[in-house]
Amino acid sequence: MKTILILHGINLNMFGQRDPGQYGTATLADIDAALARLATELGVSLQTFQTNQEGAFCERVHQAHRDRVDAVVVNAGAWTHTSLAVADALAILACPIVEVHMSNIHAREAFRQHSFIAPLARGQICGFGVDSYLLGLRAAVDAIAPAEPR
Repeated sequence: MKTILILHGINLNMFGQRDPGQYGTATLADIDAALARLATELGVSLQTFQTNQEGAFCERVHQAHRDRVDAVVVNAGAWTHTSLAVADALAILACPIVEVHMSNIHAREAFRQHSFIAPLARGQICGFGVDSYLLGLRAAVDAIAPAEPR
């Protein structure tokens, strides 16, 4: 069974409490539950991880590399726009990376419109709330098991 790791970065444990106009009212537990249901439907194993510690985030990426996970879906939160350390850690992965964001980072403040992760990612999905994560999981599954030509 293919394994996909979902990485949630800094402050994302505050989903449901932080700026609901921007991020909605779903909690991180709600998001992880929705992802788990979809993973079962898609026939993949899912691991989720959230931390507010940049070093712990990077260590989890290193572990994913050692474990040879099949794909990573990542919302690094503010580290997306600020952290070369997170980008460098993600760069060691040989598997597909899908970047996701609840809000449309391209319609927000100028500093949020740049992503250090985007050049490493197979693609970026943003602006669809919880569906960004679900679409990201689908994209990750497709990236490791591409659909056969018609």
